[in-house]
Formats: sequence, C-alpha cells, structure tokens
Amino acid sequence: MTHVDPAALPMPEVRAALAHHGIVHEVLPCPDELSDTAAFCAHHNVPLSQAANTIVVTSRKTEPAVQAVCVVLGSTRLDVNRKVRELLGAKRASFADAELTTRLTGMQIGGVTPFGLPSTEAGTLPVYVDSAVLEQDHIVMGGGNRTSKLRLVPGELRKLPAVVLIEGLATPAPAPAASRPLP
Repeated sequence: MTHVDPAALPMPEVRAALAHHGIVHEVLPCPDELSDTAAFCAHHNVPLSQAANTIVVTSRKTEPAVQAVCVVLGSTRLDVNRKVRELLGAKRASFADAELTTRLTGMQIGGVTPFGLPSTEAGTLPVYVDSAVLEQDHIVMGGGNRTSKLRLVPGELRKLPAVVLIEGLATPAPAPAASRPLP
C-alpha cells in the first residue's frame, strides 16, 4: 500500500459522507496552487468537460435568502440569471462570495464538493446537478479542501439524497477569443 499524505485526503466530513453513501471514488492529491479547476485540468491534461465545478449560489433581495449548491461541467457556465433564479424562486440570484461559501459548506472555494455538506437550520442545501455532468464517463471534482480532488463516475452523485438533476442548469461556455497578431 502506498503512503498518502494526510493533507491530500478529503476533509473528514467529506470522507464520512463518501463512506456513508457508498460513493465509489478515487482521491487525487492536489497542490493548493492547482485547486482552481482550470489550473488543475491544464496541469494534468484533463479536459474541462471532465471536471465538475461545485458552486454555491444565493438569492439577492429575498428575505430570508435562499441558497443552493450547483454542480456543472468546467466547460460550461452556470445559468444564474435564468435557471438558478427560477430554481431559487428569487428575482435575483448570484454566486455566493468566498465567506458565505465557507460559512454554508465548511469548505473553501477551489475545494467545494457536494459530499459532506453540513445541515443548516433550514435543512440540507439542495444540490442541483446539470444533466450534462452525467453524460461524462468520469469527472474530477473538489475533495472538500484545496489539497484533494475526487475522481468518480458521475452517476455516483445520484446516491446523495439532496441531488436534483436539472436539464439546462448550465450553458456552453463561450469559446476563448482568438488571439490576433499585433499590427
């Protein structure tokens, strides 16, 4: 058996949730500087279409505020202005800032995952998963901290009771602007 640096393991709450729900997965160590999806994928030659971002969203100008967790492919953009707003039943919605994300999940941006989310006074946060995520053979996603990633078959997400599959939760990301030579 190979030795795994304890710092490269998912946080304890995530490990407990993975075990409790029988999630089949592989842990991938991740240096902190590669915790951003694009950096991790570029370094490990993983297509963005096989990376799943976990994003906390919140309603704006709604009291009390309503939050949810969304899982979308790295090659797409979360449709906050239409689909998320509709799901939250809010007039306005936005990405949660780093402070709110950490307060709601116990995780830092760059490592947020739908596994091991704490219960709140209102219950468990809903987890909306874009249906395109399930079309992949495997995905890589946060391990609950900035030093680990999880590799799994996306169908494993269905084992979480808070997961709701949503068609059109994300839209294709625009292609990068073509570089042009300077005159």
